[in-house]
Amino acid sequence: MTYCLAIKVKEGLVAIADTRITSGSDTTQKKKVYIEQRDKYSLFIMTSGLRSVRDKAVLYFKELIDEGEVHNKLYKAVNAFGEQVKRVGREDKLDLEAGGLKFNLHTIIGGQLKDDEEHKLFLLYPEGNWVELGEGAPYVAIGNSNHGKAILNRTLTSESSMQLALKTGFLSFDSTRVSANDVDFPIDVVLYQNNSYEMVEYRYTKRDLESISDQWADELKKALHNIPEEWMNLVFDKMPLPKENSI
Repeated sequence: MTYCLAIKVKEGLVAIADTRITSGSDTTQKKKVYIEQRDKYSLFIMTSGLRSVRDKAVLYFKELIDEGEVHNKLYKAVNAFGEQVKRVGREDKLDLEAGGLKFNLHTIIGGQLKDDEEHKLFLLYPEGNWVELGEGAPYVAIGNSNHGKAILNRTLTSESSMQLALKTGFLSFDSTRVSANDVDFPIDVVLYQNNSYEMVEYRYTKRDLESISDQWADELKKALHNIPEEWMNLVFDKMPLPKENSI
């Protein structure tokens, strides 16, 4: 399993991906973000699913670009990557399923190409079809994502700053990390500012962000203790008084 999150605000894009790969009882670290950066061609690809499918689809896509295929808008690049996912499906799906493995690659693609009026964010399904995220849905998460959605839903809007998006995104990852043993540090962070055509990438280790994680845990405890309790009297007052022990 994995945890990949991408957030779209008016200012730009923020993406976070963990690096843990779990196979049975073995765990390793593998990069889950692929970046293609050329002249007025900036995109990232993050995936959740079988590593072999991901690597093959990314390799096929990279070959297309290296051989001169041109995309002037991001949705066309998404279509091209979707075709490579379907190609891998035609080549490997039956054999994978015969071995008890599910063909289940989900992909987040974000960025901006030369004729896009702004940065874009897409969710691509294993079948090769996709949806674009608009203002009503400022983020998309794939993998083991349920644990971290609450803070995203309560905090983010399209008007949020990239700083708030990254802070919220990290806390969403951290909520997932403490609840699931298949998501963990290090995490890769990608930032893209609208119309810049330049992506910035950075890897954070547990040591880098451990103090933030600890502070967030303390803040949650403080907030819980500060919530008024009078409303609970309605039910606690109905509890019977404890009976005295008879001699």
